[in-house]
Amino acid sequence: MFEKLKYIIKKQDFSPGVLGFFINPFYFARKALADNIKKLSPEIRGRVLDVGCGNKPYQGMFMYTEYIGLEIESDENRKKKVADFFYDGKKFPFSDNEFDSLVVNQVLEHVFNPDEFLDEIRRVLKPNGKLLLTVPFVWDEHEQPYDYARYSSFGLKFLLEKHNFKILHQIKSLNNFRFFFQLLNAYFFKKVNLHSKYLNFIVISILTSIINLSGICLSIFFPSNNDLYLDNIVVAQKQSSKEELLT
Repeated sequence: MFEKLKYIIKKQDFSPGVLGFFINPFYFARKALADNIKKLSPEIRGRVLDVGCGNKPYQGMFMYTEYIGLEIESDENRKKKVADFFYDGKKFPFSDNEFDSLVVNQVLEHVFNPDEFLDEIRRVLKPNGKLLLTVPFVWDEHEQPYDYARYSSFGLKFLLEKHNFKILHQIKSLNNFRFFFQLLNAYFFKKVNLHSKYLNFIVISILTSIINLSGICLSIFFPSNNDLYLDNIVVAQKQSSKEELLT
């Protein structure tokens, strides 16, 4: 019974439903991210590589012939037994032009060598292959000390075009008044630290419910703001470089 309850709660992490509204302190961020990924999911098909796959939370949203998870080499990632391949943080263990699509979800901010990383993404993508990339714009430091960057929509566009990607879709996720309530929830999630994990869960759930309900109600009265948002979500297509066109 307890294990089943843990499973139900865990399912609310990345695609939260009604229950997630009351217990997930990242409800607004995760729901907006999941909704927007689902909206763009038809772009991702064929043989798909999920870079920094974690638990592959969005795999079920895509139509694919094969879905492969790649993670950084570590004992923790190997113990999870989710990723199919591991790499050293520099070179992907695949040949050139192997994949029709790539998914890179909330990973780029943890990469200290973004140019090398995007070169590898481009290398393993087939010509005209598509990349679904999400990355925070405003968020607290997380997974310390491996949190290196934040990207504006313009910075992300510049970086992708520099590596011969053409942006097809660009969404600013959670660009409404709920943004502030999500940051408030994230604050309490880190600062409420009671001795009992069960009591901690109850207190966080109560605060989450109140803050989420306040965010829903008050956001009715305030307009969206495309200059202030949580996450960038981009679909980009691999373009041939000048050197490739000449060969």
